[in-house]
Amino acid sequence: MGAQAPGAREGSEAMKDVITAGVDGTPESLSAIVWAAQEARLRRARLRLVHAWVLLAPEPAPGPVPEDDQNYWPYRMMDEAVTAVRTRFPDLPVDPELVAKDPQEALQEAAAESDLLVLGSRDLGPVSRFALGELGLKLMVHTGCPTVLVRARRGTKADEPGGEVMAGLSLHEPCEALLAFAFDSAARRGAPLRVVHGRHLPSYAYNRGGGVEPIAAEEAAQDARQELSAALRPWQEKYPDLTVDARVVMESPAPALLHSAADAGLLIVGRRHRHRLPGHRIGHVVQAAVHHAPCPVAVVPHE
Repeated sequence: MGAQAPGAREGSEAMKDVITAGVDGTPESLSAIVWAAQEARLRRARLRLVHAWVLLAPEPAPGPVPEDDQNYWPYRMMDEAVTAVRTRFPDLPVDPELVAKDPQEALQEAAAESDLLVLGSRDLGPVSRFALGELGLKLMVHTGCPTVLVRARRGTKADEPGGEVMAGLSLHEPCEALLAFAFDSAARRGAPLRVVHGRHLPSYAYNRGGGVEPIAAEEAAQDARQELSAALRPWQEKYPDLTVDARVVMESPAPALLHSAADAGLLIVGRRHRHRLPGHRIGHVVQAAVHHAPCPVAVVPHE
């Protein structure tokens, strides 16, 4: 299914002008907070910082919080998060919130009032694999707004995003929401947009010996390029000044996406907002992206 015309979604979902980031005191959380602050500045939105703990005590009396106070560490984490944002973006509106709730419940409620939810993603080391924790998985599956996963980056400043904006596009799923997010993100950053569509070679492109018939393979690739061009055309008309690099890669979608993402500044993928089957399920392309992509990953829900 191709993209619908830009504007078809306009008016159906009002912008809230709020970016929410989860705070948990880890380096990944801090990177996510700074990334969210940069995004809020680009969008001219407010930044909401949320830390939730079911054992949070009632608001203490005014003044410094003593170290033996039950709330010492939540307040310290939040103070560090706010300081990190205001040091870099002194004019950005910031709303710190300490919530006495289960973290999933609190962040899910906050996401419902936000345009974007930003979370930290843990780096597992030199194998370039990143961990999406149980909380992150639950939130990504059950929230209706896009979720961005950010890891702690070494050797770069989180408030200086670079590289192309890249989107992995399936032409067999609704892609209006993903393309709207991708084109808007690239335009805000003044960055080029790379759209990658991975597709398996059809069975007729293989000969009896298991080899590939070059003419049949090229015909299949040409068909895919035409479909991708048709899906992007209305968006390119809406964003005429945006440089768009549309690529068809005739291999499995997940590796096609990761092979192209090495120098991306932001990778955008889509997921179904509602599944027929119960549980916390994400597609294999989304799973590959959030666990292996070297850059922040935005997961955009669609129906």
